[in-house]
Amino acid sequence: MINRRHIRIKVMQSVYAILQSKSDNLTKEEKFLYASIDKMYDLYVLLLRLFVEVKNMEKNHIEISRKKFLATAEELNPNTKFIDNSIFQLFEDSVSLNEYLESNKLNNWKLDDEYIKEVWKLIKESNLYANYMKSSKKSFQDDKDFVIAVFKEIIAPNDKLADYFEDKNISWVDDIPFVNTWIVKTLNQLNPKKSFRLGQLYKDEDDKKYVLDLFRKVVLNHTEFEKYIIDKTPNWDAERIAEIDMILIKMAICEFLKFPSIPTRVTINEYIEIAKDYSTEKSSFFINGVLDKILKDFMASKRIEKIGRGLL
Repeated sequence: MINRRHIRIKVMQSVYAILQSKSDNLTKEEKFLYASIDKMYDLYVLLLRLFVEVKNMEKNHIEISRKKFLATAEELNPNTKFIDNSIFQLFEDSVSLNEYLESNKLNNWKLDDEYIKEVWKLIKESNLYANYMKSSKKSFQDDKDFVIAVFKEIIAPNDKLADYFEDKNISWVDDIPFVNTWIVKTLNQLNPKKSFRLGQLYKDEDDKKYVLDLFRKVVLNHTEFEKYIIDKTPNWDAERIAEIDMILIKMAICEFLKFPSIPTRVTINEYIEIAKDYSTEKSSFFINGVLDKILKDFMASKRIEKIGRGLL
């Protein structure tokens, strides 16, 4: 499921887009924001299905080799450990996964099977595959360890696959690292006694509502928030502050003032970490310093009201 940090990143991107375009169509931008998060779920499902498609390609290869006129003994009696992998089977048998693929018309791997072939060849040529196939061990955990290693070492770092996803949906560029982590977490949680069922995109309705609330409140109050920033950066011209830095600080101010259940320390830490990935080298230090000054001022003037103990 999507976490609060990635929600903040998605909101940051949408705030940047609407401020750059100077659009006043909030409803349109909100729909786009939700749609971009939904599309991230499509990426997650496609990567899960990738395992099944690679397995099926190997299965077809085995069947074709068996029918060769001069098939070797190995081709007639192949090692089927790979296609019998229990993790692949869990995904292939998953009703929720198959229903999602069908209902959302995610037929990418049928239309673009050259990427399946690319991954399949890399797996077959790897030491991971060789060691797995010659091992006499056969357990759910061994199958899981192999699939996780394949994903981490072959699928996740594959540049051609990354380029393909970027070409299909530009927003996936920023989603790939998060979705890769999500895939590994999903694999680690698989249980041999349970069928695989797709989880929810959002942890709960509060998180889904948080997307819209944060976006709307930042956009509607960004001019007011900017005044606080300028007041605490007297030696800086507002135009000299990186646009992403300005947006991240505004988002943090919004959480200080309008989200009573989010601890101020959590807010500061989250936006500092986002700045490390999305802004300049020194941005995290700058943002930390500005937010510290603003927070002290808000607390002194008793503008911050948080629900619960230890939230300041």
